[in-house]
Amino acid sequence: MKTFDLVVIGSGPGGYVSAIRAAQLGLKTAIVEKDNTLGGTCLNVGCIPSKALLDSSHRYEEAVHEFENHGIQISGGVSFDFPKMIERKQSVVDQTVKGIEYLMDKNQIEVIRGLGSFKDSKTLQVSGNEETIEVTASKFIIATGSKPGNLPFIELDKDRIITSTEALSLSEVPKHLLVIGGGVIGLELGQVYRRLGAEVSVIEYADRIIPTMDAALSKELTKVMKKQGVKFFVSHKVSSVTREGNQVIVKATDKKDQEVVFEGDYALVSVGRVPNTEGLGLENTQIEKDQRGRIITNEQLQTKESHIYAIGDVVAGAMLAHKAEEEGVFAAEVIAGQKPHINYNLIPGVVYTWPEVAAVGRTEEQLKVDGVAYKAGSFPMRALGRSRASGNIDGFVKILADASTDEVLGVHMIGARCADLISEAVTAMEFRASAEDIARMSHAHPTYSEAIKEAALAATENRALHT
Repeated sequence: MKTFDLVVIGSGPGGYVSAIRAAQLGLKTAIVEKDNTLGGTCLNVGCIPSKALLDSSHRYEEAVHEFENHGIQISGGVSFDFPKMIERKQSVVDQTVKGIEYLMDKNQIEVIRGLGSFKDSKTLQVSGNEETIEVTASKFIIATGSKPGNLPFIELDKDRIITSTEALSLSEVPKHLLVIGGGVIGLELGQVYRRLGAEVSVIEYADRIIPTMDAALSKELTKVMKKQGVKFFVSHKVSSVTREGNQVIVKATDKKDQEVVFEGDYALVSVGRVPNTEGLGLENTQIEKDQRGRIITNEQLQTKESHIYAIGDVVAGAMLAHKAEEEGVFAAEVIAGQKPHINYNLIPGVVYTWPEVAAVGRTEEQLKVDGVAYKAGSFPMRALGRSRASGNIDGFVKILADASTDEVLGVHMIGARCADLISEAVTAMEFRASAEDIARMSHAHPTYSEAIKEAALAATENRALHT
């Protein structure tokens, strides 16, 4: 039996980061991983491969639609090699996996391959391909992540009726991709295949896409993606998904309770994710789960077993890789006797479509419900010199500030490079900046970030300079 100071179950962003931080703090650490590769969903079948395909498809779309405007001519026309795109995506994943393996070696973290299951609260059984071993530890961190969710009446054949995992490794571009769910994953993958020539129909139960984000972002993204050729069917409740040969038929009812039938050759089921807790042996411990299957923790991320912590998608909160990383560092530092903090209000959310969508803090809808008096300042991307120079004129930045103190309460943006720009807002809000604080910062010209300064000016005293 092997003994450690800390055993981390799961090697996704939360798991491997917590292991590294624990090792930095002097703890003898091991990480248990059931899959053949490290990195979890995000690296293998999520964040990284989807961004690789988004980038490849974006470059192709620019070559087809934008190069001529820039005076760039390609003789013989532009085509794409889809298998090559998939191959490149996989090479990006493989390189990044090797990077994590290097970090495990560098920090002397023992990697134990197999499915970890609690025999009791102090002992973890790890079932590998050839043998089952037992490990004990003073502390454990459960970081087992999540998997694609499904609707109870949908049978996923993973061939034509697929999840995001399969959508990242198709052998062909769909003729008509039916996307069930207008959230982040569905929109990103829908845009990939739309750029490559697929007809894409997004079927969403709520009355708008990205329903958890500020309504203004949803409205703008809908407008832009419609221009790109994506079709949206909101307020549609899917009732059945069936397959006939290579055809997939989706039936739904609209807001007038009329049945609508969609036909395509692939259906991507993108209806959220569910925590991975099966096979963990939680029944052999005092650990409790909530109604959504998430492990219940206290503010220190401890479960009912005080020496067992849980982080990331397997606990409450946004299912985001960077949230899991923050929790991983937090848990490791708590275990080591430090006093870290996480401000959950300041964890940004991003949609990696083009234009990109990013937000942090509270939405207008939330402020209205809470009865908070606020000011709003917006600035359109098309008013920026950099946007016009680059041909990326869609979108805006909106800043919400407290009506009396001017403290920034939320920042919501859609446009080029917003995934990177949002970090400025996070930094400002972490230090409780006012809108005027941001407005008085010098922003380089010409840059996309000037939109943040101008939105802050608009929120301060309605004194944006370039509108």
